[in-house]
Formats: sequence, structure tokens, C-alpha cells
Amino acid sequence: MIVVERLSKTYKTPQGRFTALDGIDLHVRKGDIYGIIGASGAGKSTLIRCLNRLEEPDSGSVAIGGQEITRLNGKALRLARQKIGMIFQQFNLLDARTVYENIAFPLVVAGHSKEKIRRRVRELLELVQLSDKEKAYPAQLSGGQKQRVGIARALANDPDVLLCDEATSALDPETTFSILELLKRINRQLHLTIVLITHELDVLQHICNRMAVIERGKIVETGTVDKLFASPESETARRFVGIAQMVNGSRFPAEERRAAT
Repeated sequence: MIVVERLSKTYKTPQGRFTALDGIDLHVRKGDIYGIIGASGAGKSTLIRCLNRLEEPDSGSVAIGGQEITRLNGKALRLARQKIGMIFQQFNLLDARTVYENIAFPLVVAGHSKEKIRRRVRELLELVQLSDKEKAYPAQLSGGQKQRVGIARALANDPDVLLCDEATSALDPETTFSILELLKRINRQLHLTIVLITHELDVLQHICNRMAVIERGKIVETGTVDKLFASPESETARRFVGIAQMVNGSRFPAEERRAAT
């Protein structure tokens, strides 16, 4: 579904050039919930933003569903991006617009009719369990509700892929659990491929079936989540698993962990 080959990205800084991604190779299968974990500054956000070209890679290629995104420009790129939804850590909602208008925004940009927009927005409000909030403004919502609006907006154009950039980092444990359960349900119901980046091992363990570890701009380990916990190979993975073992438990409440099993 997603094939990344030899992807590289550097930035100019006052101290010189900084390599954020260094020859990344990554394969994500259709229908996976694929986690990418790494420490702050490892290159996670740069990688996920290169997948839909919010960041321009210096070299390498990204193909999604057989279409090479890195070769597209103009209208072709805009159409391809409609099939790549994205949700963000800080929600990125339009404060002056209602919940309905925030979700409708990508559909308006895509030129759909008012009736189609109305029907699609209300479908999505029901999916994310916010049907009673369509006239509310972001300032009137909790963090979890804002993220649900962000998820609904990302799904507006019926994408094939959903990219999640630290989507739960700003949320408390109970709300994080509910958002992860929503993403799992969306994955099942819509057969959507999800790529989720995080620095939180329990998030990876709760929702993902496969994962990659990124370290100083390189993918240093891939495989199943079970393999990561049973026999971590990279320095980053061993450190994360070691911290998790010291903490001795998830940050989700015990009763919620039981409910998830």
C-alpha cells in the first residue's frame, strides 16, 4: 500500500546542514495499523509529512496505492492528497468555524455539492460520536472532542490512508484510550490503512500490528509489535521497552485495558 524507498531530507540550520531522514526504506501493507516510534528529534514527524509532501524530500520516492506521490505536481498532487487523510497533535481546527464547517472544509475545497457535503458531514459526525456538536465551536469542545473533529475532517474525502502525527500526545490517558479505540474501529469498518507516529510505547502496543523504529533519521528495526517487546534489537527499542518494564504497566487505567482485550 505504501512503499518508501531511499527517502532523504535535510534542513539548513545556523550550524550547518541537519539530516532529518537518511535513506529511509519502509513498506506498509494495505489495512495495517502501522506504528513508527522514536525519540524526539529522530525524524518521525518529517517522515510522516513527507508521505503526503507537506515536506518535500530531497531524494527518494513515496508510492501510495501504486501511485508515486513524489512524481506528482499541481492538480495531480492535490487530487492524490484527497486520498491521504492526516490528523495532528494540536488538532489544527479553524477556531472561527463550527464543527460542521470544520469537517465540511475539505469537501468545499474539493467542489462537492451542498447536499453531498451535508450528507457526508452528518455521516462522519455519527461515526465519531459527535452528532450533537455540529453547531459548536472548537473553544466549546474538550481535547478529545477536538481530535474527533480532526479525525472526521481527515476522513471527509474518503481517503485510503490516514496519517496520525502524535495524535494522542496532548490527551489524558482516558481520552487517549477512547481515540485509539475509535481509530481501531475506523480501521475495521472502513478498511483504512493507518500510519501512526508516536514516542509512547503503550500507544504502539495498544493499537498497532506492525511497527518501525526510527533512530537519528534511519529505520533501525521493523517487524511486529510483539517482536519489539519480546526481543528488541535497536538501542531505541531496548530503551523504550526498558522504561516500560520499569513503569510496569500501561498509562491506560486497568479497567480500560481489560475492556480492550
